[in-house]
Amino acid sequence: YISADLAIKTQFIIMGIIILSLISIVIAAYYGSMTIPAEDAIRWGNFKGSPDNDFSGSAFWIVFAVFFPASTGIMAGANMSGELKNPNKSIPVGTLWAIGISFIIYMALAFWLARSATEQELISNYNIIIDKSYFGPLVIAGILGATFSSALASLVGSSRILFAMGEHRVLPYGKFLAGQSLNGQPRNAMIVTGIMIFITMLLRDLNAVAPLVTLFFLITYAMINIVVIIEQNLGLISYRPLFKINKWVPYIGLASSVLAMFIINPTISLISISIVFVVYWFLSRQQIETPFEDVRSGLFVSFAEWAAKHTWGMKTMQQRAWKPNLMVPVRDVTGAKGNFQFLRNIAKPKGSIKLVGIESNEANTQLSDELSSLSEAFRIKDVFSSWTVINTNDFAKGVNYGNQALKGAFFRPNIVFLNLQQHDNYETEIRPVIRESIRLEIGVLLYSSHPTALLGRRNMINVWVSDRTNNWDVGWDIGNLDLSILIAYKLKKNWDARIRLIIVIKDEKEKENAQNFLNLLINLARLPETLTEVRVGNFKDMVANAPSADLNIFGMQENLRFEFVQEMTLSTNSSCLFVKDSGHESILA
Repeated sequence: YISADLAIKTQFIIMGIIILSLISIVIAAYYGSMTIPAEDAIRWGNFKGSPDNDFSGSAFWIVFAVFFPASTGIMAGANMSGELKNPNKSIPVGTLWAIGISFIIYMALAFWLARSATEQELISNYNIIIDKSYFGPLVIAGILGATFSSALASLVGSSRILFAMGEHRVLPYGKFLAGQSLNGQPRNAMIVTGIMIFITMLLRDLNAVAPLVTLFFLITYAMINIVVIIEQNLGLISYRPLFKINKWVPYIGLASSVLAMFIINPTISLISISIVFVVYWFLSRQQIETPFEDVRSGLFVSFAEWAAKHTWGMKTMQQRAWKPNLMVPVRDVTGAKGNFQFLRNIAKPKGSIKLVGIESNEANTQLSDELSSLSEAFRIKDVFSSWTVINTNDFAKGVNYGNQALKGAFFRPNIVFLNLQQHDNYETEIRPVIRESIRLEIGVLLYSSHPTALLGRRNMINVWVSDRTNNWDVGWDIGNLDLSILIAYKLKKNWDARIRLIIVIKDEKEKENAQNFLNLLINLARLPETLTEVRVGNFKDMVANAPSADLNIFGMQENLRFEFVQEMTLSTNSSCLFVKDSGHESILA
C-alpha cells in the first residue's frame, strides 16, 4: 500500500519530468515555432467543438466545467493535512502558489499554442502540443507524469478522507473503512477508493466525468464559504484564523460557486444540494461522538445565549462557544469600582459579569442601588451585566450558595472572581470559595493587586506554565492551563498587549522538550506573536528574576497558600492573577 511519504517523494520525480517537458516547449518557441501573428492568434469567442461532437460547438461554461477539475488538485494539500508538518501554514501558502504558478503556465501554453498551430490543427489534432514541441517524447512523459500525479494524489488523499470518515463512524461500515495495514496505511479505504476510480474509468469519457467532478468541488467550496460566513458573524473567541481574509471574500466565493453550479447543470446542482441536506440530516441522527466540535456548536450556543438574555431559559455551554461569564462577589462597591476596567477587559466583548452582593442580615445599606448602578455602567460599556444580593453573615457561604443555586441555570457564571485585597481572612473567606468552586467545576480567578504598580502600562502579560517533565504531549487536556491562556488572550486583545509563556524546569536536558512544547502549544492554540521563555533552576528564584510584565498569571491548586500569593506579588513587582480551570475550557478549541 502506498504511504504518504512515498507518494510525496514520487511527486518530486514527476515534477522534474514536467519541468523538462515545459523546457522542451520553451526551446521550440525559441527556435521559431510561433509563426502565427499575435493579432490573428488571440481571439475571443465560442469553442467550435471537436470531431467528437461533430463540431456542434461548446459554450464557455461547458469548457469551464471540463477544465475546472485541473485546478482542484489544490485540495490534495487539505486531504494530506494529517501528514504535513505545519498544515496551518503549508495549505494556504501552497494553495496560493499552486494557483499562481498553474495560471501562468496555462496562459503561457495557450498563448504558445495559439501562435504555433492553426485553428484547424487545434481542432483536429489532439497531439498538437507533442508535434509542435522541440522533443515530443518529453511532452508525452510530462502528460503521463501529470496524469499519474493527479491519480496518485487522489488515491492517497481521498483514501485518507474516507479513512477519517470511517474512523469517526460518519459513513456506514465505518469500522471496515477505518481498517489499517501493519505500517499504518488506510488499507481498506484505499481499496474502496481504487474500486471507485476503476468504475469511473469504465465510462471512457473524461469530458462526461469532468462536469460532474466540477459540481462536487463547487458545492464543497460553497459549503466551506458558508462555514466561514457563519464563523465570522458569530465572533467567537475560538475563531482565530491565522490566514485572515476580508469579510466580503466568502460571500463572493459562495455566490460564484452556486452561480457556476447552476449554469453548468441546474438539474444536477439541485440534486447535489438535496444530497447535502440529506447527508446533514443523516449525520445529525447518528449522534456521532468526536474529539472535536463543529460550527454548529458555536452557532446554536450563540443563538441560545442571545435568547437567554431575554428568556433566561435555555441550558447549554460548549468549549468552542466559551465566554468569560464572571461572578464577582461584592461586599464593598468601592472595591468593585476599582476593578471596573480590569473586569471589563476580561469580559469584553462577548462575556458577562454577574455582581453578587453579600450583605449581613443586620445591615441597612444602599448595596442594591449601588450594584444596580455599577451593573448599568458595565452594560453601557458593552459588557452584559446583572446583579443580585444575598443576605448572610458568612461571606464564603453566601458566595457558595449563589454558585450552587446558579449551577442549573443556562446563563450561569463559569468563573468566580476574587480580589485578595477586599478580604480580611484568607482561610475563612477565600479558601472555602475556592474549594467549593472546584467541586462545582467553576473556574476561579484570585486577583492580587500590587500596592504601587497596579496594572502598570498594560503592555505585557506573563503566563507561567508548570514543569511537565516526562509528559510534554500537547492534547485536549493540557492541565490547569486553558483558562490562564484564555484570560491572557482576552486581556491581550483588549489591552493591545503581548503574551509571554514562561516555563521553569529543573533539568537542563529537558530544555529542548520544554521549548518544543511551548512552540506546539502556540501553534495549535493559534496564538501568533506570543513570546516564550524556558528557564532552568529554582522556581522562586526564576520568578524573582523573570522578565518584567504588567500582570503575571499563575495556575493554582485547592491548597494555594496565602503566603505564596503574597510572595509572588512581591517577587514579580506586579499584580498577579492566580487561576484554576473549571475543566470546561479549551484553548485548543
